[in-house]
Amino acid sequence: MATVKTYDGDVTELTTRYGLPGLADVHTHFLPPRMQRRVWEHFDRAGPLIGRPWPITYRGSESDRVATLRRLGVTTFSALAYAHRPGMAADLNDWTLAFAARTPGCLPSATFFPEPGVMAYASDALERGARIWKLHLQVGGFDPRAAELDAVWGLLAEARAPVVVHAGSGPVAAGFTGPGPIGEVLARHPRLAVIVAHSGAPEYAGFLELAERYEHVRLDTTMAFTDFFEQMAPFPRELRPRLRELGTAGKVLLGSDFPNIPYPYEHQIESLARLELGADWLTAVCWTNAQALFAARG
Repeated sequence: MATVKTYDGDVTELTTRYGLPGLADVHTHFLPPRMQRRVWEHFDRAGPLIGRPWPITYRGSESDRVATLRRLGVTTFSALAYAHRPGMAADLNDWTLAFAARTPGCLPSATFFPEPGVMAYASDALERGARIWKLHLQVGGFDPRAAELDAVWGLLAEARAPVVVHAGSGPVAAGFTGPGPIGEVLARHPRLAVIVAHSGAPEYAGFLELAERYEHVRLDTTMAFTDFFEQMAPFPRELRPRLRELGTAGKVLLGSDFPNIPYPYEHQIESLARLELGADWLTAVCWTNAQALFAARG
C-alpha cells in the first residue's frame, strides 16, 4: 500500500496530468468558530463516534483553510454543517449561507433536523439559495423516516436539491445507519437527490445498489479508498467495476472531509488514481460530475 506523503504538491501534478481545470469537492466543512473548535476537540479525544486517533491535518484559521483549498486547485467546494440536536439547524443555515455569500467557489449549504418548524426553516434556506444540504445520521442519531421530515424530503426532491447524507455505519454503527433507513426514504421519494457520504462505508455494496436503483442517488468519495479507511473498511475489489460504471454515469463525486482529515489532501486524489479505473473516470469524479450536477440546478 502506498505511503502517505506529507506535502500538497502532488495535487497540482495530478490535475495537470489529467487536464483538469480544477477540483470540485462536494464534501468539505466550514463551521462557526465556536462549533469548529468543539468539533476539533472531539476529534482530539478520539470520541466514541470516531473510534480511533484522528489528527486534524488542516487546523488553520478560516481564511487559511480557504486559501489552502485554492492553492490545492479546489475551485468548487461546500461548507457542510449538520445539527445533532433540536434548535441548531436554522442558526447553522444562517451562518453557512452567509459564509458562501462571502466566499467565491463555495456552494451555499444548509441542514435540517426532525423538530417542530423544520419545514419552515428548510423552505427559507431553499429560497435563500441553498444548493447542497447535509445530514449526519450517525452523529445526529435520528431516524430519516421521522414523520417531521417527510415534507422536507418531498420539498428537496421537488427542488432536485442534493443532500449529502452520512448514512453508512463507519466508523461506528448507530441506530439508523446502513442502507435500510435511507433506502426507505428513497422508496417514498424516488426523485430525491441523495449523495451518500464516504461511499457508504462500510456497507459499500448496499449503497452501490441504491445508486444503481435510483436515478438521483450518488456517492461521494470522502475518505474512501485512503489508507486510513482501507485499514478499517476496505473497499471490496470485486465492486470496482460497478464503481467505474457509476462514475462514468455521473454518479460518483469527489469528497474529502477537508479540513478534518488525518493526512494531506493529495492522498485522497492518489487513492482514487490507484483504483486504476481510468483517466476518464478520474476526470469525471474529480471535476465533471459535480460541475454537471450543480450547473443543472442553476
